[in-house]
Amino acid sequence: MSVVMEGQVRIGTSGFRRINVALFCAGFVTFVTLYDVQPLLPLFALEFGVSPALASLPLSSATISLALGMLIAGTVSETLGRRTVMSAALFLTSFLAVVTIFSHTFESLLMLRLLQGLVLAGVPSVAMAYLGEEMDAQAIGHAMGLYISGNALGGMTGRIGSALLCQYVPWHAAIAIIGVLSLLLSIVFLKSLPPSTNFQQRPFRLRYLFTSLFQHLQDPGLLCLFAMAFLFMGGFISLYNYISFRLLAPPYHLSNFHVSLIFLVYLLGSFSSGIVGSMIHRFGRTIMIRFSLLVMLAGAVITLSGSLPVIVAGVGVFTCGFFSAHTIASSWVGRRARTAKAQASSLYLFAYYLGSSISGTVGGMFWSNYGWNGVAVLIVLLIIAAFGVGTLLLRMPAVE
Repeated sequence: MSVVMEGQVRIGTSGFRRINVALFCAGFVTFVTLYDVQPLLPLFALEFGVSPALASLPLSSATISLALGMLIAGTVSETLGRRTVMSAALFLTSFLAVVTIFSHTFESLLMLRLLQGLVLAGVPSVAMAYLGEEMDAQAIGHAMGLYISGNALGGMTGRIGSALLCQYVPWHAAIAIIGVLSLLLSIVFLKSLPPSTNFQQRPFRLRYLFTSLFQHLQDPGLLCLFAMAFLFMGGFISLYNYISFRLLAPPYHLSNFHVSLIFLVYLLGSFSSGIVGSMIHRFGRTIMIRFSLLVMLAGAVITLSGSLPVIVAGVGVFTCGFFSAHTIASSWVGRRARTAKAQASSLYLFAYYLGSSISGTVGGMFWSNYGWNGVAVLIVLLIIAAFGVGTLLLRMPAVE
């Protein structure tokens, strides 16, 4: 039986609404600045004369530094406070996006993206820890879903917005414009997010960082959740990285902007993550996590079609399954970890973005050697592996 801590926020209160507005903005800014380069990968390959795998590095470098940064971000937030760390991260990533206007070489772009990923580490795991501390058991599923909806909408806006802007301005100016929008939303975040009420400050101790991380690595259930995050995010990023290359090539010959419109299916992902919280309470995590992975698998198979409308439908199905699976798994981490929730969230997201970095680049090798069929096979194998890990997790005793 879940224990409700004194002062935890319930659904329908003004605090619930303020937190949702703030965390929605945080998710939006995080993903609009992280993924605005994704539709530009073919452009980078052409402009800088690099292979598709190397062209993916502006995205992969940001996600790998994000993954590494999150291993310490949670512990830093234990000392400085959740609100302070998230606010600093949002303003810094927005500033770095604006500074991109001065970037004109592949090397300078990679450096900025490495720094951007590092500062962004102060949002995802800390946001998950904040929700785990401040929301009661019923509210956390809804709040996590809305936060991930902000992720989805931000990811969609960054991808489509950068491609659209690149029709009128250079790519580095397009990213800078997105940075200005992010600065404005960071102000909204700062003004909306209530101070923590259940946060317990701790002095920064390096030993505590390693002991808390090691403690979570001893929980087989959390290890399964971390492995699932690595696998299904690897499949997701591989699909979106290389679907652009496929649709730019024969027989489709779409423009870069028209290809970016496929990211409109993120609206479906936003919708699915927004409702999955209530569906968890109705059907349970066991059914919902299996169903979500099967939906991803079906979507990947559908993309093997040669028909453009069917391909887009397959991407949409896959996206709905992914965001549902991510919402379920990320909220599950918050419920399963009994202590040091920020560190548990950090490990989950470390695995999540590590999968993005590795599979996002490996997928380029599959594309270069085997075309879309090879990428689809890679995705299917990752999802089947995630389903197997999920089966192991569901056989373990529940922690509530």
